Amino acid sequence: MSTDAVEKAERKRLKKEKKAAAAAAAAATGAGPKVAAWREARAIVVEGCSLRPITAFAQTGLSSTQLHAVRAFSAPSPIQAQCLPIALSGRDAVGIAATGSGKTLAFGLPALAHIAAQIGAGVVTGKKPIALVIAPTRELAIQISVVLEEAGQPCGISSVCVYGGVSKRDQVTALRKGAQIVVATPGRLEDLIQDNACRLDDVSYLVLDEADRMLDLGFEPHIRAIASKTRADRQTLMFSATWPNVIRKLASEFLSNPARVIIGSQDLAASHSVKQIVEVIDAPARDARLHALLQQYHGSRTNRVIVFVLYKKEATRVESLLQRKGWKAAAVHGDISQAQRSAAVDAFKAGTVPVLVATDVAARGLDIPDVEVVINYSFPLTTEDYVHRIGRTGRAGKKGLAHTMFVGANDKPRAGELINVLNEAKQEVPASLFQFGTSVKKKESKMYGAHFKDVDLTKKASKISFDSDDE
Repeated sequence: MSTDAVEKAERKRLKKEKKAAAAAAAAATGAGPKVAAWREARAIVVEGCSLRPITAFAQTGLSSTQLHAVRAFSAPSPIQAQCLPIALSGRDAVGIAATGSGKTLAFGLPALAHIAAQIGAGVVTGKKPIALVIAPTRELAIQISVVLEEAGQPCGISSVCVYGGVSKRDQVTALRKGAQIVVATPGRLEDLIQDNACRLDDVSYLVLDEADRMLDLGFEPHIRAIASKTRADRQTLMFSATWPNVIRKLASEFLSNPARVIIGSQDLAASHSVKQIVEVIDAPARDARLHALLQQYHGSRTNRVIVFVLYKKEATRVESLLQRKGWKAAAVHGDISQAQRSAAVDAFKAGTVPVLVATDVAARGLDIPDVEVVINYSFPLTTEDYVHRIGRTGRAGKKGLAHTMFVGANDKPRAGELINVLNEAKQEVPASLFQFGTSVKKKESKMYGAHFKDVDLTKKASKISFDSDDE
């Protein structure tokens, strides 16, 4: 049997298994055939919950002011459709969904309802934060804060975003004025807690966004310390692009009997709205190739293009290279100030500088609907970051294109995973990529190593209390 025939048979088998798993999950949660068909059409699997999805925002029961942010949307996105009723019911939940799926409002709208209920019942005054959203990067935190500020403003609910790289003074002032929602990166929030500038004892709604990225960055101890300051009876929501065992373990400790919503595959998968092109290339040839690709994809010099690199010094070098070649380019990386990073992103959004050179600090934090092309000048250290990088294009229902330069000498350990991602999205796999093998190395967690046990989320877990020195 030919290679193509084997791959076709394997895809057919996986599709059949996925369909059977979706039907079993629907039956287990008591969903009728119409709901099961609706979920199957959108590649949604729900576990541990019998709540049906909504098909219109009005079905949430929220007021017009609470729904102000979605007034122009015709219908909820898949993750909003299923997560909104779960979050509004007060349940803890885990959402597995690709970047750009609309999850900010999936947890943001229930946050508004939760805050209003807490203040209305006289449980809290609202001067201290009631909802807390933790994100791994400054850019993502800022993006979330902008969305929640717009959503909360008509309801009289304010947000404060706290992150490192800038002075604490303005953030402390904003917290003292009072805000019901705090969006934060872990390190800066922990600093503010230690300075007694931010108290979390009224927080009863906690969101961990991009949880897999936070663990990759080593933030777990910080998250534990922060969560210990919130109310023990809090509602907790966790969102992640992938569902590895280390995330399951974290969910079992932080969440109580959570519902789980999976949009698409819980394995590594890229957006199907992005056309992926991968070419194997020698490292020294990349500069000339990048110039040629910009001539091909950025001929108008007005459309937005993101060029991803691996290291901070590489970002500076590539930025200078492109500027010398006459391209309007700016860079975003960790060696420049937050003000410089913000200025570069603002110029990119405005289109005055339509080419952005970025390290992975921007892989999850940029939500700009009109990015037409992503070019991977360097392949990232993990295939998860590759998925997030190319997810910067093809957003808000639009199509996108990602062109990746794969240097075998550097990137061959990730060839197998990349081949799987391309196959899953029905993209062309270049024959030259197979020379590096198709095996996939078991991912090793930085916190737990490669050998940790699966966690049974069907067992009811109590929220961790952090009372002893051992925790």
